[in-house]
Amino acid sequence: MGDLLTRDEYAAIARELTPPTSAFIDGGFRPAKSGRTFESVNPATGEKLADIAACDAEDVDFAVSKAREAFDDGRWSGLRPGERKEALLRLCRLLERDSHELAVLESLDSGKTIYDCETVDVPETIHCLRWHAELIDKIYDQVSPASDDHIAMVVREPVGVVGLVLPWNFPLLMLAWKIGPALAAGCSVVVKPAEETTLTALRVAELAHEAGLPAGVLNVVTGGGAEVGEPLGKHPDVDMVSFTGSTATGRRFLRYSADSNLKEVVLEMGGKNPCVVMDDAEDLDSVAQHVVNGAFWNMGENCSAASRLIVHRAVKETLLDKVRAHARAWNVGDPLDPSVRVGALVSKAHFDKVRGYLARAEKGQIVMGGGDSDGAFVEPTVIDVGTNDNVLAREEIFGPVLSVITVGGFDEAIAVANDTEYGLAASIFTANAKRAIRGARAIRAGTVTVNSFGEGDISTPFGGYRQSGFGGRDNSIHAHDQYTQLKTIWIDLTDTIDAGVA
Repeated sequence: MGDLLTRDEYAAIARELTPPTSAFIDGGFRPAKSGRTFESVNPATGEKLADIAACDAEDVDFAVSKAREAFDDGRWSGLRPGERKEALLRLCRLLERDSHELAVLESLDSGKTIYDCETVDVPETIHCLRWHAELIDKIYDQVSPASDDHIAMVVREPVGVVGLVLPWNFPLLMLAWKIGPALAAGCSVVVKPAEETTLTALRVAELAHEAGLPAGVLNVVTGGGAEVGEPLGKHPDVDMVSFTGSTATGRRFLRYSADSNLKEVVLEMGGKNPCVVMDDAEDLDSVAQHVVNGAFWNMGENCSAASRLIVHRAVKETLLDKVRAHARAWNVGDPLDPSVRVGALVSKAHFDKVRGYLARAEKGQIVMGGGDSDGAFVEPTVIDVGTNDNVLAREEIFGPVLSVITVGGFDEAIAVANDTEYGLAASIFTANAKRAIRGARAIRAGTVTVNSFGEGDISTPFGGYRQSGFGGRDNSIHAHDQYTQLKTIWIDLTDTIDAGVA
């Protein structure tokens, strides 16, 4: 797992793949009830990968009914914690067995580089599922402070049937972030993968069934947002929805909840994340490496990408020289070539959106990059936008584009960092420990890294402030909160009833 093969070996795996094409409901693959399909396309080549079942509200109804049936009869929710753990650990072993196949499938479907799929996405997917599996029999319930007259237990119970709506930028990893704690809690789930990236979610569902997850516990319904996402969000028998994607779509799920059964909703949405570099930052060469990784990793298709470089004017030119030098190593090319660091954007439509933003850069603002090639490829681009009022500094581009903003001091840098509707992630580079802590505390974001770019790890909660997040967090033990309800069980130990006391 994670060992890189050659370009020819990955190409051979790709030729032998038979992508899954049907929805996975009640333990088996099923075509859409309408019989309709949509094309899954390799964004790097434009070639069709498969015709995928285009499901609609009728298929959502069927999947939810099977998930409800599975939840209510206890075939999963009623298992002992250790039994659920063992089933998920078996799934992890199957994912390890098929790791190269999964990496290739992910790369073909999304345009992601095989390098990232093999070294990050697949191993982190497995690590996430294993971490949550191991947590199943280690989360204790509680007993409240008692008197001689009572005992009060506070217990967790699975929330029920959960809708999980995935983004297209990290299809496998976001699937794991959601099914890991949801299945660990004992929920039954209906997954809606992004229409652009469906293949690995279907393959994982198949492997989960092979690992022994009962039918109806993990269902995957494929199709568009209006046809699948909206019916799932409005379904009266879905108890909770966890969504990752754009802020505009996240708002819709809040409306769906209000218009249906007031289901619980957790949203992880967009970001325009600041990377603050002060004049006392140590080792600008190392800082530049972090800046480049934060801006261009996964083609910038990352909600926590460091897309705004807020840099002190005293070190700006030196830092930008080093950013250019490191960015040259981020070559654009065939995603199945393990030496390539920048693959294709997920679709032609998204490519056109990113190119539209680049066209708004004024003459002389482009520090490096700005070009594209055939297909859906955009080279890493740095744009000196001047101020934070520029549209390139305010709107989420979701491509390999770094906007540079110049500041003259610490207070100005923090003010610019917070001058956004988002609040997902941030980073600050400074040699002054007090300034680092003050900055990390002052920046309104769910994750702030100091002298590095990152998102924490599986043990730390991930989510955002303001329009970046709502209702809960992914990752860590806190992720389990969104998939459980707290119940108080009050046991009265007295022999008499006091009149008028509840």
